Amino acid sequence: MKAVRLHAKWDPRPEFKLGPKDVEGKLTWLGSKVWRYPEVVIEDIPEPKIEKPTEVIIRVRAVGICGSDVHMAQADEEGYTLYPGLTGFPVTLGHEFSGEVVEAGPEAINRRTNKPFEAGEPVTAEEMLWCGHCRPCADGFPNHCENLKELGFDTEGAFARYIKVDAKYLWSLKELEGIYEGDKLFMAGSLVEPTSVAYNAVIERGGGIRPGDNVVIFGGGPIGLAAVGVLKKGGASKVIISEPSEVRRKMALELGADHAIDPTKENFVEALLDYTNGMGAKLYLEATGVPHIIWKDIEEAIWRSRGINATVVIVARADVKIPLTGEVFQVRRANIVGAQGHSGHGTFPRVISLMASGLDMTKIISKTVSLEEVPEYIKRLQTDKNLVKVTCLNP
Repeated sequence: MKAVRLHAKWDPRPEFKLGPKDVEGKLTWLGSKVWRYPEVVIEDIPEPKIEKPTEVIIRVRAVGICGSDVHMAQADEEGYTLYPGLTGFPVTLGHEFSGEVVEAGPEAINRRTNKPFEAGEPVTAEEMLWCGHCRPCADGFPNHCENLKELGFDTEGAFARYIKVDAKYLWSLKELEGIYEGDKLFMAGSLVEPTSVAYNAVIERGGGIRPGDNVVIFGGGPIGLAAVGVLKKGGASKVIISEPSEVRRKMALELGADHAIDPTKENFVEALLDYTNGMGAKLYLEATGVPHIIWKDIEEAIWRSRGINATVVIVARADVKIPLTGEVFQVRRANIVGAQGHSGHGTFPRVISLMASGLDMTKIISKTVSLEEVPEYIKRLQTDKNLVKVTCLNP
Protein backbone atom coordinates (compact mmCIF):
# COMPACT_ATOMS: atom_id res chain seq x y z
CA MET A 1 0.00 0.00 0.00
CA LYS A 2 1.07 3.62 -0.56
CA ALA A 3 2.24 5.59 2.47
CA VAL A 4 3.62 9.06 3.20
CA ARG A 5 7.00 8.51 4.84
CA LEU A 6 9.77 10.67 6.19
CA HIS A 7 13.44 9.85 5.73
CA ALA A 8 16.35 11.71 7.30
CA LYS A 9 20.08 11.27 7.86
CA TRP A 10 21.37 10.36 11.32
CA ASP A 11 24.06 13.04 11.82
CA PRO A 12 24.23 14.23 15.46
CA ARG A 13 25.32 17.78 16.10
CA PRO A 14 28.95 17.90 17.38
CA GLU A 15 27.91 18.77 20.93
CA PHE A 16 25.19 16.11 21.15
CA LYS A 17 25.71 12.98 23.22
CA LEU A 18 23.41 9.98 23.01
CA GLY A 19 21.12 9.55 26.00
CA PRO A 20 20.31 6.24 27.71
CA LYS A 21 17.09 5.85 25.71
CA ASP A 22 18.52 6.82 22.31
CA VAL A 23 19.30 4.09 19.78
CA GLU A 24 22.29 4.81 17.56
CA GLY A 25 21.20 5.48 13.99
CA LYS A 26 17.54 4.72 14.67
CA LEU A 27 15.85 6.69 17.45
CA THR A 28 16.34 9.78 19.59
CA TRP A 29 14.34 11.77 22.11
CA LEU A 30 15.87 15.00 20.78
CA GLY A 31 15.16 14.99 17.04
CA SER A 32 16.44 18.50 16.26
CA LYS A 33 19.86 17.51 17.66
CA VAL A 34 20.27 14.46 15.43
CA TRP A 35 18.21 14.16 12.24
CA ARG A 36 19.43 16.02 9.15
CA TYR A 37 18.09 16.60 5.63
CA PRO A 38 14.50 15.41 6.17
CA GLU A 39 12.60 14.31 3.06
CA VAL A 40 8.95 13.33 2.67
CA VAL A 41 8.17 10.73 0.01
CA ILE A 42 5.34 8.42 -1.02
CA GLU A 43 6.43 4.79 -1.17
CA ASP A 44 5.02 1.29 -0.95
CA ILE A 45 4.97 -0.52 2.38
CA PRO A 46 3.37 -3.85 3.39
CA GLU A 47 -0.16 -3.83 4.77
CA PRO A 48 -0.16 -4.42 8.55
CA LYS A 49 -1.19 -7.80 9.96
CA ILE A 50 -2.49 -8.88 13.37
CA GLU A 51 0.40 -10.33 15.39
CA LYS A 52 -0.88 -9.97 18.97
CA PRO A 53 -4.35 -10.77 20.35
CA THR A 54 -4.91 -7.15 21.45
CA GLU A 55 -4.14 -5.54 18.09
CA VAL A 56 -6.64 -3.92 15.71
CA ILE A 57 -6.37 -3.18 11.99
CA ILE A 58 -8.09 0.09 11.03
CA ARG A 59 -9.07 1.37 7.60
CA VAL A 60 -7.98 5.00 7.80
CA ARG A 61 -10.75 7.37 6.72
CA ALA A 62 -9.35 10.78 7.72
CA VAL A 63 -5.95 11.96 8.89
CA GLY A 64 -4.84 15.52 9.53
CA ILE A 65 -1.50 17.13 8.84
CA CYS A 66 -0.15 18.24 12.22
CA GLY A 67 2.32 21.03 12.90
CA SER A 68 4.65 18.31 14.17
CA ASP A 69 4.55 16.65 10.72
CA VAL A 70 5.44 20.01 9.20
CA HIS A 71 8.29 20.65 11.62
CA MET A 72 9.72 17.14 11.24
CA ALA A 73 9.93 17.77 7.50
CA GLN A 74 11.27 21.32 7.89
CA ALA A 75 14.99 21.98 8.31
CA ASP A 76 16.97 24.82 9.86
CA GLU A 77 19.86 26.58 8.13
CA GLU A 78 22.16 23.65 8.92
CA GLY A 79 19.72 21.06 7.60
CA TYR A 80 18.51 19.72 10.96
CA THR A 81 14.83 18.98 11.49
CA LEU A 82 13.00 21.63 13.51
CA TYR A 83 11.04 19.08 15.55
CA PRO A 84 12.75 18.65 18.95
CA GLY A 85 11.06 15.49 20.25
CA LEU A 86 11.00 11.69 20.05
CA THR A 87 11.66 10.51 16.48
CA GLY A 88 12.80 7.41 14.66
CA PHE A 89 13.14 7.52 10.87
CA PRO A 90 12.20 6.32 8.33
CA VAL A 91 8.59 6.27 9.47
CA THR A 92 5.09 6.64 8.06
CA LEU A 93 3.78 10.01 9.23
CA GLY A 94 0.30 10.79 10.53
CA HIS A 95 -1.17 10.58 14.02
CA GLU A 96 -4.36 12.69 13.95
CA PHE A 97 -6.67 10.11 12.45
CA SER A 98 -9.90 8.16 12.57
CA GLY A 99 -11.21 5.17 10.69
CA GLU A 100 -13.17 1.93 10.81
CA VAL A 101 -12.17 -1.35 12.43
CA VAL A 102 -11.36 -3.97 9.78
CA GLU A 103 -10.03 -6.79 11.95
CA ALA A 104 -9.43 -7.21 15.67
CA GLY A 105 -7.61 -9.73 17.79
CA PRO A 106 -9.72 -11.79 20.24
CA GLU A 107 -8.44 -9.77 23.23
CA ALA A 108 -8.86 -6.34 21.62
CA ILE A 109 -11.45 -4.98 24.06
CA ASN A 110 -13.74 -2.11 23.08
CA ARG A 111 -14.21 0.21 26.08
CA ARG A 112 -17.68 1.17 24.85
CA THR A 113 -19.05 -2.38 24.96
CA ASN A 114 -16.46 -4.14 27.15
CA LYS A 115 -16.36 -6.79 24.43
CA PRO A 116 -13.89 -7.40 21.57
CA PHE A 117 -13.99 -4.84 18.76
CA GLU A 118 -16.14 -5.76 15.79
CA ALA A 119 -15.66 -4.78 12.15
CA GLY A 120 -17.13 -1.42 11.22
CA GLU A 121 -16.74 0.36 14.56
CA PRO A 122 -15.64 3.98 13.99
CA VAL A 123 -12.58 4.75 16.12
CA THR A 124 -9.78 7.16 16.80
CA ALA A 125 -6.53 6.55 18.66
CA GLU A 126 -4.13 8.09 21.08
CA GLU A 127 -0.77 8.91 19.54
CA MET A 128 1.19 8.46 22.78
CA LEU A 129 1.91 4.74 23.04
CA TRP A 130 2.49 4.48 26.79
CA CYS A 131 3.65 1.20 28.31
CA GLY A 132 1.49 1.17 31.46
CA HIS A 133 4.11 -0.37 33.75
CA CYS A 134 6.98 2.14 34.15
CA ARG A 135 7.06 4.50 37.16
CA PRO A 136 5.52 7.55 35.39
CA CYS A 137 2.71 5.37 34.02
CA ALA A 138 2.14 3.79 37.43
CA ASP A 139 2.04 7.26 38.97
CA GLY A 140 -0.68 8.29 36.50
CA PHE A 141 1.44 10.22 34.01
CA PRO A 142 1.24 8.22 30.75
CA ASN A 143 2.24 11.22 28.63
CA HIS A 144 5.68 10.95 30.25
CA CYS A 145 6.13 7.20 29.91
CA GLU A 146 9.77 6.12 30.16
CA ASN A 147 9.20 3.62 27.34
CA LEU A 148 7.08 5.93 25.21
CA LYS A 149 6.61 5.31 21.51
CA GLU A 150 4.56 7.58 19.24
CA LEU A 151 2.41 6.88 16.20
CA GLY A 152 3.80 8.75 13.22
CA PHE A 153 7.03 9.72 15.00
CA ASP A 154 8.88 6.45 15.62
CA THR A 155 6.04 3.96 14.96
CA GLU A 156 4.19 3.53 11.67
CA GLY A 157 1.50 6.19 11.37
CA ALA A 158 -1.76 6.83 9.55
CA PHE A 159 -0.90 8.38 6.18
CA ALA A 160 -1.68 5.03 4.54
CA ARG A 161 -4.72 2.93 3.75
CA TYR A 162 -4.43 0.82 6.92
CA ILE A 163 -2.85 1.20 10.35
CA LYS A 164 -2.38 -1.26 13.21
CA VAL A 165 -2.95 -0.07 16.79
CA ASP A 166 -3.26 -1.87 20.11
CA ALA A 167 -6.80 -1.72 21.48
CA LYS A 168 -5.76 0.02 24.69
CA TYR A 169 -5.09 3.20 22.70
CA LEU A 170 -8.39 3.15 20.77
CA TRP A 171 -11.58 5.09 21.49
CA SER A 172 -14.95 4.51 19.88
CA LEU A 173 -16.60 7.34 17.91
CA LYS A 174 -20.10 5.84 18.13
CA GLU A 175 -21.13 8.81 20.27
CA LEU A 176 -20.64 11.07 17.24
CA GLU A 177 -22.86 9.04 14.90
CA GLY A 178 -26.03 10.90 14.00
CA ILE A 179 -24.35 14.21 14.84
CA TYR A 180 -21.80 14.05 12.04
CA GLU A 181 -22.61 12.18 8.83
CA GLY A 182 -20.42 10.51 6.20
CA ASP A 183 -16.91 11.88 5.84
CA LYS A 184 -17.63 14.58 8.43
CA LEU A 185 -17.85 11.93 11.15
CA PHE A 186 -14.30 10.85 10.39
CA MET A 187 -13.09 14.42 9.93
CA ALA A 188 -14.37 15.17 13.44
CA GLY A 189 -12.80 11.95 14.68
CA SER A 190 -9.41 12.95 13.28
CA LEU A 191 -9.58 16.14 15.37
CA VAL A 192 -10.06 14.34 18.69
CA GLU A 193 -6.29 13.95 19.12
CA PRO A 194 -5.28 17.63 18.66
CA THR A 195 -8.30 18.79 20.66
CA SER A 196 -7.22 16.42 23.44
CA VAL A 197 -3.75 18.01 23.39
CA ALA A 198 -5.43 21.38 24.00
CA TYR A 199 -7.71 19.91 26.68
CA ASN A 200 -4.77 18.33 28.48
CA ALA A 201 -2.92 21.66 28.37
CA VAL A 202 -5.63 23.96 29.70
CA ILE A 203 -7.64 21.61 31.92
CA GLU A 204 -5.31 18.91 33.22
CA ARG A 205 -1.98 20.75 33.25
CA GLY A 206 -3.25 24.31 33.50
CA GLY A 207 -5.62 23.39 36.29
CA GLY A 208 -8.70 24.46 34.39
CA ILE A 209 -10.72 27.58 35.07
CA ARG A 210 -13.74 28.59 37.10
CA PRO A 211 -16.74 29.83 35.14
CA GLY A 212 -16.26 33.57 34.73
CA ASP A 213 -12.46 33.51 34.45
CA ASN A 214 -10.67 35.28 31.61
CA VAL A 215 -8.19 33.39 29.43
CA VAL A 216 -5.61 34.33 26.81
CA ILE A 217 -4.41 32.13 23.98
CA PHE A 218 -1.28 33.00 22.04
CA GLY A 219 -1.42 31.38 18.60
CA GLY A 220 -4.37 30.45 16.42
CA GLY A 221 -3.14 27.14 15.09
CA PRO A 222 -5.21 23.98 15.62
CA ILE A 223 -4.18 23.60 19.30
CA GLY A 224 -4.88 27.24 20.11
CA LEU A 225 -8.22 27.12 18.30
CA ALA A 226 -9.19 23.90 20.06
CA ALA A 227 -8.37 25.59 23.37
CA VAL A 228 -10.75 28.41 22.43
CA GLY A 229 -13.60 25.93 22.04
CA VAL A 230 -12.74 23.91 25.16
CA LEU A 231 -12.39 26.97 27.41
CA LYS A 232 -15.54 28.63 26.15
CA LYS A 233 -17.42 25.38 26.75
CA GLY A 234 -15.84 25.35 30.22
CA GLY A 235 -17.36 28.68 31.17
CA ALA A 236 -14.66 31.23 30.41
CA SER A 237 -16.03 34.76 30.62
CA LYS A 238 -13.69 36.20 28.03
CA VAL A 239 -11.51 34.20 25.67
CA ILE A 240 -8.93 36.47 24.07
CA ILE A 241 -6.66 35.23 21.30
CA SER A 242 -3.50 36.86 19.96
CA GLU A 243 -2.86 35.84 16.35
CA PRO A 244 -1.38 37.72 13.34
CA SER A 245 -3.38 35.79 10.69
CA GLU A 246 -6.76 37.32 9.86
CA VAL A 247 -8.07 33.92 8.72
CA ARG A 248 -7.17 32.35 12.05
CA ARG A 249 -8.55 35.26 14.07
CA LYS A 250 -11.90 34.91 12.29
CA MET A 251 -11.89 31.17 12.93
CA ALA A 252 -11.24 31.77 16.62
CA LEU A 253 -14.26 34.06 16.78
CA GLU A 254 -16.38 31.38 15.10
CA LEU A 255 -15.31 28.91 17.79
CA GLY A 256 -16.35 31.27 20.57
CA ALA A 257 -13.49 33.71 21.20
CA ASP A 258 -14.70 37.05 22.48
CA HIS A 259 -11.79 39.12 21.22
CA ALA A 260 -9.10 38.49 18.60
CA ILE A 261 -6.01 40.70 18.71
CA ASP A 262 -3.55 41.21 15.88
CA PRO A 263 -0.26 41.69 17.80
CA THR A 264 1.42 43.18 14.72
CA LYS A 265 -1.04 46.09 14.68
CA GLU A 266 -2.27 46.41 18.26
CA ASN A 267 -0.59 46.68 21.63
CA PHE A 268 -1.54 43.32 23.06
CA VAL A 269 -1.16 44.22 26.73
CA GLU A 270 -3.15 47.46 26.44
CA ALA A 271 -5.92 45.63 24.59
CA LEU A 272 -5.99 42.83 27.19
CA LEU A 273 -6.22 45.26 30.10
CA ASP A 274 -8.98 47.16 28.34
CA TYR A 275 -11.01 44.02 27.60
CA THR A 276 -10.68 42.73 31.18
CA ASN A 277 -11.07 46.00 33.14
CA GLY A 278 -7.45 45.72 34.22
CA MET A 279 -7.75 42.24 35.75
CA GLY A 280 -5.85 40.34 33.05
CA ALA A 281 -6.30 36.59 32.67
CA LYS A 282 -6.34 33.53 34.91
CA LEU A 283 -4.75 31.34 32.25
CA TYR A 284 -2.33 32.10 29.42
CA LEU A 285 -1.68 29.42 26.79
CA GLU A 286 1.56 29.55 24.79
CA ALA A 287 0.65 27.83 21.53
CA THR A 288 2.79 29.80 19.06
CA GLY A 289 6.04 27.81 19.11
CA VAL A 290 7.95 31.10 19.40
CA PRO A 291 7.86 31.72 23.18
CA HIS A 292 11.06 33.76 23.06
CA ILE A 293 9.21 36.31 20.92
CA ILE A 294 5.92 36.57 22.78
CA TRP A 295 7.21 36.05 26.35
CA LYS A 296 7.63 39.78 26.94
CA ASP A 297 3.90 40.24 26.36
CA ILE A 298 3.10 37.44 28.81
CA GLU A 299 5.29 38.91 31.53
CA GLU A 300 4.06 42.46 31.00
CA ALA A 301 0.44 41.31 31.06
CA ILE A 302 0.95 39.42 34.33
CA TRP A 303 2.91 42.31 35.88
CA ARG A 304 0.44 45.04 34.96
CA SER A 305 -2.77 43.12 35.63
CA ARG A 306 -4.57 43.53 38.94
CA GLY A 307 -5.31 39.81 39.06
CA ILE A 308 -2.84 37.46 40.71
CA ASN A 309 -2.26 33.69 40.64
CA ALA A 310 -2.26 33.34 36.86
CA THR A 311 -0.96 30.19 35.18
CA VAL A 312 1.05 30.12 31.95
CA VAL A 313 0.87 26.82 30.06
CA ILE A 314 3.52 26.03 27.46
CA VAL A 315 2.13 23.54 24.94
CA ALA A 316 3.87 24.36 21.63
CA ARG A 317 7.15 22.51 21.06
CA ALA A 318 10.22 24.71 20.54
CA ASP A 319 13.91 24.11 21.17
CA VAL A 320 14.57 27.69 22.33
CA LYS A 321 15.41 29.52 25.56
CA ILE A 322 12.81 31.77 27.21
CA PRO A 323 13.89 35.13 28.71
CA LEU A 324 12.23 34.55 32.09
CA THR A 325 12.04 37.23 34.80
CA GLY A 326 11.55 35.41 38.07
CA GLU A 327 10.52 38.55 39.96
CA VAL A 328 7.34 38.85 37.88
CA PHE A 329 6.21 35.36 38.81
CA GLN A 330 7.16 35.76 42.47
CA VAL A 331 5.41 39.08 43.05
CA ARG A 332 2.32 38.15 41.04
CA ARG A 333 2.11 34.61 42.48
CA ALA A 334 2.09 33.25 38.93
CA ASN A 335 2.86 29.73 37.69
CA ILE A 336 4.46 28.20 34.62
CA VAL A 337 3.65 24.63 33.60
CA GLY A 338 4.54 22.51 30.62
CA ALA A 339 2.04 20.34 28.77
CA GLN A 340 2.81 17.33 26.60
CA GLY A 341 0.47 14.87 24.99
CA HIS A 342 -3.14 13.94 25.56
CA SER A 343 -3.34 10.55 27.29
CA GLY A 344 -4.84 9.60 30.62
CA HIS A 345 -7.13 11.57 32.96
CA GLY A 346 -10.21 10.74 30.89
CA THR A 347 -9.20 13.28 28.26
CA PHE A 348 -10.13 11.43 25.05
CA PRO A 349 -13.64 10.37 26.10
CA ARG A 350 -14.36 13.84 27.49
CA VAL A 351 -13.31 15.48 24.23
CA ILE A 352 -15.47 13.06 22.24
CA SER A 353 -18.42 13.93 24.50
CA LEU A 354 -17.72 17.64 24.05
CA MET A 355 -17.83 17.13 20.28
CA ALA A 356 -21.10 15.24 20.64
CA SER A 357 -22.53 18.13 22.67
CA GLY A 358 -21.77 20.83 20.12
CA LEU A 359 -18.02 21.53 19.95
CA ASP A 360 -17.63 21.38 16.17
CA MET A 361 -13.91 21.36 15.50
CA THR A 362 -14.42 20.54 11.81
CA LYS A 363 -14.69 24.32 11.31
CA ILE A 364 -10.90 24.51 11.41
CA ILE A 365 -10.42 22.23 8.39
CA SER A 366 -9.35 24.51 5.56
CA LYS A 367 -8.92 21.87 2.87
CA THR A 368 -9.23 18.15 2.22
CA VAL A 369 -6.63 16.43 0.04
CA SER A 370 -5.68 13.04 -1.35
CA LEU A 371 -2.78 10.94 -0.07
CA GLU A 372 -0.73 11.92 -3.13
CA GLU A 373 -1.09 15.61 -2.22
CA VAL A 374 0.07 15.26 1.39
CA PRO A 375 3.82 15.86 0.78
CA GLU A 376 3.01 19.03 -1.15
CA TYR A 377 0.83 20.37 1.67
CA ILE A 378 3.31 19.42 4.40
CA LYS A 379 5.73 21.72 2.62
CA ARG A 380 3.14 24.41 1.91
CA LEU A 381 2.08 24.58 5.56
CA GLN A 382 5.59 25.74 6.47
CA THR A 383 4.68 29.20 5.19
CA ASP A 384 0.95 29.37 4.35
CA LYS A 385 -0.82 30.58 7.50
CA ASN A 386 -4.17 30.87 5.71
CA LEU A 387 -4.37 27.09 5.85
CA VAL A 388 -5.24 26.03 9.39
CA LYS A 389 -5.89 22.29 9.15
CA VAL A 390 -5.40 20.18 6.04
CA THR A 391 -7.01 16.76 6.20
CA CYS A 392 -6.41 13.74 3.97
CA LEU A 393 -9.63 11.79 3.27
CA ASN A 394 -9.72 8.06 2.52
CA PRO A 395 -6.00 7.56 1.85
